[in-house]
Amino acid sequence: MGDIAKGVLGGGWALLVGWILPTALNLAVFTLVIAPSLHRPATLDRLWPASGGSTALLLLIAAVLFGLVLNSLQTPLYRFLEGYTLWPTAVYERGCRLQQVQRRKTADRLADPSLTSPIRRALLREKLNRYPMSDTQITPTRLGNAIRRFEEYGYDRYRLDTQVLWNELTSSAPEPTSRQVITARTNVDFFVALLYGHTAVAIAAFASLPAAQADRPLLTFTGICLIILAPVWYRAAVAATDEWAAAVRALVNLGRKPLAEALGLSLPKSLEDERRMWQLVTRMSNRPYASAADSAFEPYRIGSPQPSGDPSHPVSE
Repeated sequence: MGDIAKGVLGGGWALLVGWILPTALNLAVFTLVIAPSLHRPATLDRLWPASGGSTALLLLIAAVLFGLVLNSLQTPLYRFLEGYTLWPTAVYERGCRLQQVQRRKTADRLADPSLTSPIRRALLREKLNRYPMSDTQITPTRLGNAIRRFEEYGYDRYRLDTQVLWNELTSSAPEPTSRQVITARTNVDFFVALLYGHTAVAIAAFASLPAAQADRPLLTFTGICLIILAPVWYRAAVAATDEWAAAVRALVNLGRKPLAEALGLSLPKSLEDERRMWQLVTRMSNRPYASAADSAFEPYRIGSPQPSGDPSHPVSE
């Protein structure tokens, strides 16, 4: 039972809440509002029983299947919302410029001495913190910037590229820390799945208007409501990245030492030397092997003397 509970609270729970639950909600709206307006052939009537219990079971099965599909497609779904996929170059560059302007305006408002309200300053600081620190890392969307800010955290602080070493980092980090990242991302997944589902159901609602037996006022009202709610879920997804960012920050800070030990390395005393070590690890992971790597890694191996500082003190801790 303990293993089952761990599975439910781990990846299974993230899949259920993040993708299957919002899919079930969208399918329920489709079934209750749009499906009655569609002309169904007799063959479909035989496949879709009229009894409430059978319909609920089929909806559950459909929600699970569609949820699994969305979970498998989460990378391209996120990449589109972040501005990386299917964005024309001109639109991408314009979006980046607009986001840079918005970031500067937020920073200027926060620096305005006339703004004395602590609550408004805290909200502005929260908004500003959802941007990467460097303008070169700005993406054309708010969600892309909110995610990019913690993707660059490990490299900015320690030269530990979490994009390259993500699997190694999550495998060696303390289990509660890794679980926090999964749980925090589940909240964002939920709103992203709702956003895509609402958009799809709204399109279906408007496409059903020409049907002979369509309830046009209900379909129009439903489609408009879903279109209005889609930006709300987008903003909710952006806000939910705050917890995700905090979890990734903790993962990097607490997982560096276990990761180094798992790789047969030991953290140097100096932060500068540590940054140099993680830069070597990153290069070793995404570049072809070079014989010079053996001597470059030697000062950082467990049991070797420190590369700088007190050379008489061993690096291993």
